[in-house]
Amino acid sequence: MSVVNNKSYRPTLVEDICRWGYSFLLVLAIPFAFVTLMRRGRARNKDYNRRRFERFGFVSHAPKKQGYLFHCVSVGEVVAASCLIKRIMQEEPGVQITVTTTTPTGSARVRDIFGHGVHHFYLPYDLHMAMAGMIKRIKPKAVFITEVELWPNLIHACWKRDIPVMVINARMTDRSARRYKKIGKLFSPMLNKLSHVCAQGQRDYNNYLFLGMPSDKLTLTNNIKFDQVASLPHASDTFVGITKGSRPVFVAGSTHEPEEQVVIDTCIKLWRDHPNLTLIIVPRHPERFEQVAKLLKENGLAYLRTSTLRDNQGTEDSKVILLDEMGKLNHAYSIASMAFVGGSLADKGGHNALEPAAFSVPILMGPNTYNNPVICEYLNTRGALHICEGADDIAVHCGAWLADEALRLKVGQLGRDVLDENKGALDVTLACVHNVI
Repeated sequence: MSVVNNKSYRPTLVEDICRWGYSFLLVLAIPFAFVTLMRRGRARNKDYNRRRFERFGFVSHAPKKQGYLFHCVSVGEVVAASCLIKRIMQEEPGVQITVTTTTPTGSARVRDIFGHGVHHFYLPYDLHMAMAGMIKRIKPKAVFITEVELWPNLIHACWKRDIPVMVINARMTDRSARRYKKIGKLFSPMLNKLSHVCAQGQRDYNNYLFLGMPSDKLTLTNNIKFDQVASLPHASDTFVGITKGSRPVFVAGSTHEPEEQVVIDTCIKLWRDHPNLTLIIVPRHPERFEQVAKLLKENGLAYLRTSTLRDNQGTEDSKVILLDEMGKLNHAYSIASMAFVGGSLADKGGHNALEPAAFSVPILMGPNTYNNPVICEYLNTRGALHICEGADDIAVHCGAWLADEALRLKVGQLGRDVLDENKGALDVTLACVHNVI
């Protein structure tokens, strides 16, 4: 298979000057970035502190060269890329896979999924020397960027070395497209240096065209998360001492401020008629575990923390459980009667609604679903997902499902049907990979 190169493209002098100017501004910001890393290190573990210099390009050499480098921002991108990584590992046994992230939660997810089966470090800041040094140490034969985060110097370093760069499961919101259009002299050269973009939806495909991506280097694959979630291993029917169906369970997953207070207010309303309802709250970021625990106390609610439960067992009369461990959200969804997916009342774009759908769970979200508009539209159109404005709205839907089990099961199955009907993006993406590499 031949490697696609973009050497026929030559950036203009003005475009090069824009990239140099961007790099100069980053250099000026480095002292502030270093101070920020030091401050964060006080609240995080020794491993995070030990690895802080990876941000400046001091990364370990890959055990083997000529492998694949995947960049995933955080948890969602790691999970989305995992099914493609696993397929490549099956097709090319022994090939070196390197995965970079930008967040500690993403780093933890890499280890949860792959253990030490992949080479992993934090992606350096987008300084020319840091990116060039990182590429020299890894020597990949291809680089894959998952969903977002197009860095000019990373892409330039690969282009200079004839290393193809693909964006997989590419996401480009209307807002991002308008912003990138305003800095076209910096952004357009990146598009020309990319080998291919696999768009996760029609909106994303259209926005890449709007930004000037050549149509012959752009493929509408649909969202690879349909395949990733559909392939989730069957979870246990028991979690934190609760067996699925033994009592109603409301899971609030990947929450941000002020969503925890909204679901607390919702459950206070629901407990009047459904006193055996259990609320499981799963904050998106581990640094907020203590903040949410404090919020529960302020609301006068007794609660259990999963990290303190012996043998992962809860009590049958627990009204509130704080899931303060990473990588266990799907375990919670596996016993859920209904789920709220966070980042959607808070203006974060909404997190992955397919995860509860995989377990045939009715889904509630706020109005901010712009991170995954096609997925949410499919689920909403079929009746598996309901958009809510606040606690009163959420309580109405939950109350209806708690009063009518047959309705709740029907709505949950609709979500699983959407997931099963839209699989296939993985195979299309893999075909694009084979055409490029």
